Amino acid sequence: MPFRIEFTDIILILLAALILFGPKRLPEIGHSLGKAISEFRQGVREMTGSFREKATRPGTGATSAPADTVYCSQCGMANVSDAKFCNKCGVRLAA
Repeated sequence: MPFRIEFTDIILILLAALILFGPKRLPEIGHSLGKAISEFRQGVREMTGSFREKATRPGTGATSAPADTVYCSQCGMANVSDAKFCNKCGVRLAA
């Protein structure tokens, strides 16, 4: 087992928790702990999904851009090809 925790150690920890919190409160604690872990996992999934989305967003070099679109080098915003300035940040676009 990880961290060299043996089966008897786990039994002792569970027994101590049962004595400290009581049999009525222990299921509530387990439920809230499980809910916290699932929310943490969901947050990690959302964060990694947003990182993957940013990696494949046009203007980052991961995908090819349409011919009639110019991307701002500063913020990555898509602009029409005849625009001289970025619609989002106002930076002058390359010709």
